[in-house]
Amino acid sequence: MYSMETHHNLLSRIPAVTGKPLDDWLKAVGDGPGLLRCEEKIDWLRREYGISYGYAKALVHEYDLRRAAARMSK
Repeated sequence: MYSMETHHNLLSRIPAVTGKPLDDWLKAVGDGPGLLRCEEKIDWLRREYGISYGYAKALVHEYDLRRAAARMSK
């Protein structure tokens, strides 16, 4: 895995690179097929939306981080 700084840099560039806000991408990951493995989700994003591996990986990682944080706050 890369550093959190790299992760945040990738996330900050996603709207400019893709034309979609980060929240739209995170919703797409959540609404996508019920894939369990990280690599499956990354591959799905790449096939479905044509984004690069690095951005897809950052999106899946951020989605998982937020989901885990939401579970911890319950």
